[in-house]
Amino acid sequence: MPHSLAVLRKHVEVAAPIEIELRFKPMFGGVGVYANGRMCMSLSNVGLALKLGPVERAQLLAVKGSKPLQYEPNSPPSKSYLVVPDSILRDRAELGRWIALSAVFAAGAAKRHKRRGRSKTSVGG
Repeated sequence: MPHSLAVLRKHVEVAAPIEIELRFKPMFGGVGVYANGRMCMSLSNVGLALKLGPVERAQLLAVKGSKPLQYEPNSPPSKSYLVVPDSILRDRAELGRWIALSAVFAAGAAKRHKRRGRSKTSVGG
């Protein structure tokens, strides 16, 4: 059953830890959610999907109803975003915990990406 973007947004707003500054940006028929300036969630008719690292990803995949984000049946599943099962959506504290984990991972991924992206300046003349 398709999810309502408004309902998903309300779940996120209510559950997110207060220290996380959220921004919602429309994109590709859904909404990208940014925590402290880093995209870490996707709201779509598929559901709420969180960007997670390998350890947290494995933990969430162990919860019945979670699955890799896949917008269309024929599209490849996401390697970094997982759809949150309804059981977690209904549990404000548990959803807040997962949102916090996603925000921390997104912030760390951005820092790792910046380090890799630095170019070395040549010295000499």
